[in-house]
Amino acid sequence: MGNVVVVEVTDRGSRSRGMMGQVVEVLGENMAPGMETQIAIRTHQIPHEWPEEVDKQVKQFGEFVPEEAKEGRVDLRDLPLVTIDGEDARDFDDAVYCERKKSGGWRLWVAIADVSYYVRPDTPLDKEAIVRGNSVYFPSQVVPMLPEVLSNGLCSLNPQVDRLCMVCEMTISETGKLSGYKHYEAVMNSHARLTYNKVSDILEGNEELRERYSAVVPHLHELHNMYKVLKGARDNRGAIEFETVETKFIFNAERKIDRIEPVVRNDAHKIIEECMILANIASASLVEKAKEPALYRVHETPGEERLQGFRDFLGELGLDLSGGLEPSPTDYAELIKKIGERQDKELIQTMLLRSMKQAVYNADNAGHFGLALKRYAHFTSPIRRYPDLLLHRAIKYLIAKQEGRNTDRWTPTGGYHYSFDDMDYYGEQCSMTERRADDATRDVADWLKCEYMQDHVGEVLDGVIANVTGFGFFVRLTELHIDGLVHISSLANDYYQFDPIGQRLIGESFGAIYRLGDAVKVKVLSVNLDDKQIDFELVETSRKLRGKGKTAKKRMAEAEKKKAKAKQRVAEVRGKRSPKAAKPMVEATKRPDGQEEDVLPHKRKKSKATKSRKSKARQNKARSKAKK
Repeated sequence: MGNVVVVEVTDRGSRSRGMMGQVVEVLGENMAPGMETQIAIRTHQIPHEWPEEVDKQVKQFGEFVPEEAKEGRVDLRDLPLVTIDGEDARDFDDAVYCERKKSGGWRLWVAIADVSYYVRPDTPLDKEAIVRGNSVYFPSQVVPMLPEVLSNGLCSLNPQVDRLCMVCEMTISETGKLSGYKHYEAVMNSHARLTYNKVSDILEGNEELRERYSAVVPHLHELHNMYKVLKGARDNRGAIEFETVETKFIFNAERKIDRIEPVVRNDAHKIIEECMILANIASASLVEKAKEPALYRVHETPGEERLQGFRDFLGELGLDLSGGLEPSPTDYAELIKKIGERQDKELIQTMLLRSMKQAVYNADNAGHFGLALKRYAHFTSPIRRYPDLLLHRAIKYLIAKQEGRNTDRWTPTGGYHYSFDDMDYYGEQCSMTERRADDATRDVADWLKCEYMQDHVGEVLDGVIANVTGFGFFVRLTELHIDGLVHISSLANDYYQFDPIGQRLIGESFGAIYRLGDAVKVKVLSVNLDDKQIDFELVETSRKLRGKGKTAKKRMAEAEKKKAKAKQRVAEVRGKRSPKAAKPMVEATKRPDGQEEDVLPHKRKKSKATKSRKSKARQNKARSKAKK
């Protein structure tokens, strides 16, 4: 298949002369395992090599925490803190412990890796962490924000070793309310490295695991009891909780996809999630009360235009969203409960998500709409997110200031006082790197899905219409959760009009309707790895069609054939060949980007080669946008 190379453009050329460039890096064979990740890293310009200055700085760190670093900290080494993470996790940011209070409620300790002690402002490590912004998690590779000697070693809360940490100690009432909190620097020793599946099995009564981890089993049950109350409090305040399906790739020994499985979230996942949310709330409250510059995690209310579009869509399904022009999170939460038993609930939730704004990092607190919180910040993952590291520095500065130990902008253990202008810059930078990581990982996932589907070409599979556009509709396969396009040119019966409000295609003559959420059977027609596109052909739909018809391709082919014969007869009479091909008798439809797209774009008359390329580029852009 040839090699993939990175080329530096030396001459952008002109209309009459192509671009020139020189090869600066050879990545390897096109279909080599992991090549899709290497391409995405470079396409999205994700920093992946450590500068020489960083390598030099990292060499000064030893394997163990220096004894002098433990001095002056609260000693929590006897507290049975444990980490609970995924099966394949290697960097452990957080550890938890919970106990019941005699007066009622709970006391919760959330210990977070003290990255700020090792990564100081304006050092080579810090500058590189700013550029990276966050770790990027690809299916088979991680591009870390920090070198592994820190992310998997000295900072990671590995079991049975001393580690520096930042602690948020909280009290929670019987009703799940955060009634008190305090932050401090500590030294800890994790008593166990647990996984979500192990904790879930322990809570469900697995005797072997309960005996193996007998020292921490009572504390796990207390965590679970507290979680149930926190879950009730979350529901009462109207937090929006989505039950969307995520998938993961299972690779074989050759690093090729063996299968695609749904990610199952159990109560252990939700326990940790609620503990982290509490620590994030407490940390945001601390810096807001002190008016200390920091980054908040902001999720604004939905925009009016998208909100109206979502309401129109719901109306077509016989549903509504309460709250008028300013619906609250509770209104959304009630809607999600209302659709809980519907077969199309996942797709309705997808449309709900599209109606909302994207969460960002901002120096100005505007609350978190999705979580129904007035203040929220990221405190719990400083190994993999730079905003969390910034918040740790701000909190350390406040601790020293409150104790009267410091009047400078920095503290001996890594605290730092930033300006609001600093936070404005970091907010934009960290929001950008987060979007960059999302785009890169999405590209890789799409490529891997295409590679996997190459072995399924010709198969007929069950699916659901997941998105409708002016040029067709995307179908999500029920078992694999992979999307592919049924192009409008392959549909039988009619000319089709796109109804954006009802999210459907409507046949003008025979009334065939293809709507978001419809169950269908599709045949896998083709897979294009380069464009990361999968094409389906509709085999069967849950809706009954009124009459039978021909596909647009067949109609056009017959029309062209008739015209060609007619022209041939004329040419024979005139003694010459027909100079022109028949024009396609196909209606144009509007795409999401507002451009017109013919039913058969590859049959469109082209006056220039550039027009053809631009047409294809516009279609790919619209298709990519629709998939998102």
